Amino acid sequence: MADATATAGTPTDGLDHKHWIVPVLVALIGVFMSILDSAIVNVAIPSIMTVFNTDASGVEWVSTAYMLAMGMIVPMSGWMGEKLGVKELYIWSLVAFTAGSMLCAAAWNLESLIAARVIQAIGGGMLMPTVMAMIYKLVPRDKMGGAMGIFGIALIFAPAIGPTLGGWLVEYVDWRWIFTINLPVGIIGVLLAVFMIPEFKHEGKVGKFDLPGAITAAVGFAGLLYVLSKGNEWGWTSEETILTLVGSLGVLLIFILIELWSPSPLLDLKVFLYPSFTYANIAVVITTIGMFAGLFYIPFFLQSIRGLGAMETGLMMLPGALASGLFMPLSGALYDKFGPKVVMVVGLVLMASMTWMFGTISLDTSLATIVLWNVGRGLAMGLSMMPAQTAAMADLPPQLISRATSVISIIRNVASSFGIAMMTVLLTQRNTLHHERMTDALSPDNLAYTGFLTDNPVAGPSMIASHLAKQSFVAGIQDVFLLTAAFTLLAVVPSLFLKKAIKTSKPAGGHAPAME
Repeated sequence: MADATATAGTPTDGLDHKHWIVPVLVALIGVFMSILDSAIVNVAIPSIMTVFNTDASGVEWVSTAYMLAMGMIVPMSGWMGEKLGVKELYIWSLVAFTAGSMLCAAAWNLESLIAARVIQAIGGGMLMPTVMAMIYKLVPRDKMGGAMGIFGIALIFAPAIGPTLGGWLVEYVDWRWIFTINLPVGIIGVLLAVFMIPEFKHEGKVGKFDLPGAITAAVGFAGLLYVLSKGNEWGWTSEETILTLVGSLGVLLIFILIELWSPSPLLDLKVFLYPSFTYANIAVVITTIGMFAGLFYIPFFLQSIRGLGAMETGLMMLPGALASGLFMPLSGALYDKFGPKVVMVVGLVLMASMTWMFGTISLDTSLATIVLWNVGRGLAMGLSMMPAQTAAMADLPPQLISRATSVISIIRNVASSFGIAMMTVLLTQRNTLHHERMTDALSPDNLAYTGFLTDNPVAGPSMIASHLAKQSFVAGIQDVFLLTAAFTLLAVVPSLFLKKAIKTSKPAGGHAPAME
């Protein structure tokens, strides 16, 4: 074997890699802001509709434009990280996100707000894969579990506190402050990054920009994310949905062929030749779908069925997020000691168990019980999410790290959108089925039913209709959680094939022998 080295992106020789915690924490400022912003905006939608005198179909582009722009920019982040350097790309991404936040806060109409959200997304979309690449270049492989545990705090904690913070700002301050609060944090984050994140050397030539790959990736991924978000509204068997879905998948097939033949691919699909990367991403897809069922439908139940406000719901979700965030570093330490298999299997079994408990939720379930179950899910998420993302890079050569983090971000975005769409379809179908069954049971032979109508001739029918709607909806949510619990256990299979990185004192982006 030739004694070649893969040094692209290697940190400066003067950096003490024992002190990686501070630069990682600094880098997480950008990731936390980006994820928090995605979660916080939805709370302000009613206020935005009122201020700009628009309807739901218009204001939905405040979120949709952000999502589509992120889907288009993420595939390019790996190449840009190699071209500019991960530190430089991180700083410019954070600058773009902060500038976009300032423009959002100053928006004078709906169109200007949507345009500013696109600028936000261009920066926000590149922050997560860039920070992941930075971590793998900074941190020794035998400490990677601890580093990704810290990274996971932002991943879990930000979407949980978003509704609470957003609800408070909208209710007691002004909706524009959901963007204004990003400005001081973003400025401080940029200054800290300039001085506290080390430089990374540029060695070796970066390939030409893959323009055909960039165009097909942008169109394909944006179209796929869009149809996943609109499918329930359009109808999954409608002509509009089928044409958009088939067209997006067709463009993505062309993209894959381009990448396989390109001498300088935008996304290097060779990463899937490494078993740990492939198995880990299968596990990530499954656990992401399972995770979002809880993050999406628990607040939905609390607000739609139990009548809680957005801020109250956020406070209800907060203990689970705190449990998950606090447990992430411990999960990382367990990963470094035992490897990914044991930690992830225990986490998946716990997540499936707690999700199964949510399958018994009812109109009478106490709020304290819901919080307790959610804390259990939070602990499980801390155990099951981080090991897969860390193990994905276990046997990748350093020169593929930047491209691999882009792939992971894309897979996570598509999996979360697909999971929500799939579970919403299931909820709608099961809700309709349960409602029909409950309605059929209300026959003239049902003495309790006829007696109630006799005693309440005016309000009785509407009261029964309201109760049936709630009961059928709860029954549908129960089915969603039960299916999700069983589905989550499928991730145990690929988890058994994960392996820990080879123990080394060098960072993942340091010198490594080339493969034959």
